[in-house]
Amino acid sequence: MTIREAAAMLDAEIIQDQFKDAPLTGAYTSDLLSDVMANAKEGGALITIQAHKNTVAVASLVNVSVIILCNNRPIQDDDMLEAARDENIAVIRTRENQFTVSGKLYAALKE
Repeated sequence: MTIREAAAMLDAEIIQDQFKDAPLTGAYTSDLLSDVMANAKEGGALITIQAHKNTVAVASLVNVSVIILCNNRPIQDDDMLEAARDENIAVIRTRENQFTVSGKLYAALKE
């Protein structure tokens, strides 16, 4: 499943669309950025409500492909999207909560 396919499956809005539409290798759910640095995997999705530039910095460190913002979380400032664009990291937003998004992605990626 690619990033765009995941966005469609989650009925999510793509809010940073300048990225390579690569297959997802997995996903990690956390709002604690130090936890993400220690446990997220390269090529995966980061499922979070952290909508700021530091989230992109952490995603970049571990080579996450997409940040999925849950609960229709608003972006705190344009710096986040600019940083994601610079790092070629997709940012998508969904109305669903983290539990639901995690379950849907888990089921889709295990098929």
